[in-house]
Amino acid sequence: MQEQYTIRRKFFKVFGAAFHVYDEHGSIIGYCKQKAFKLREDIRLYTGEDMNEMLLTLKTEKIIDFGATYSVTLPDGTSLGSLRRKGMKSSFVRDEWLVFNPDGQEVAKVRETGSFAPFARRYIDYANIFFPQRYEIIRASDSKVLSQLRQHFNPVVFRMGVSIIEQDEEIDDLLILGASCLIAAIEGRQD
Repeated sequence: MQEQYTIRRKFFKVFGAAFHVYDEHGSIIGYCKQKAFKLREDIRLYTGEDMNEMLLTLKTEKIIDFGATYSVTLPDGTSLGSLRRKGMKSSFVRDEWLVFNPDGQEVAKVRETGSFAPFARRYIDYANIFFPQRYEIIRASDSKVLSQLRQHFNPVVFRMGVSIIEQDEEIDDLLILGASCLIAAIEGRQD
């Protein structure tokens, strides 16, 4: 399947997380930076490492939130929607996120696929090397798969491919890309 985006974590980053975002031709189209030591999560996606032009921001609404909700906004403050982690389920079984439109209506789910692999990654040391993560973004109304996220097998560098299978007028590509960067940042803390 054709990957429209690839997210690659910077290898030498001491505090926080940083990712480069590439298009299907291998050109850098974005740089994602997560600030370290913040009480509230703050992930920003820029057009490049110079961080002159911001594409979007992902921020938590509360300081402590087990089922964290991240608002996704454009630089002018326009909301693209929000992503809410399903607390207990995402911690013990497999990752699952709910995707909401700007009006707060659930429009999709991001869910980790597989049955054994998600369990193994959580409870067996180094299993993430042999069982890379895979996710689907499915429409809430009819469970149609809109996008797939696939971590590439690489024990040293985190790399995730993003394939958009079907366009949806309620779910912007930037919201999908933001969800992918968020998963890449969260995955880095689960290793």
